[in-house]
Amino acid sequence: QVQFVESGGGLVQPGGSLRLSCAVSGSIFSIYRMGWYRRTPGKQRELVATITSGDVTNYTDSVKGRFTIARDNAKNTVYLQMNTLKPEDTAVYYCNVVLGDTIKLEYWGQGTQVTVAS
Repeated sequence: QVQFVESGGGLVQPGGSLRLSCAVSGSIFSIYRMGWYRRTPGKQRELVATITSGDVTNYTDSVKGRFTIARDNAKNTVYLQMNTLKPEDTAVYYCNVVLGDTIKLEYWGQGTQVTVAS
């Protein structure tokens, strides 16, 4: 079992910033990749940003230059610094972790709401 503790969501005005955190614990044997996804009503969940164990990052185009993903391996924690937020960033943000080497297991956090509005 893998447990998640997500924090940092909330309400922010356009142009503002938020920092999401996600700490994972439990049966953590080898973290391959951690990341953040988001979903808005009526849409499928989409990738926001991921970071591998080798610190290779990947961002969806709409957040490049505004969001930064980072991880603390010692704490099994991934962060998402979100700057210059826009109303279209409003969504439920989900933490994701992929464990393993040849065989990979994927787990999801419960989600945290981010609302960007005046």
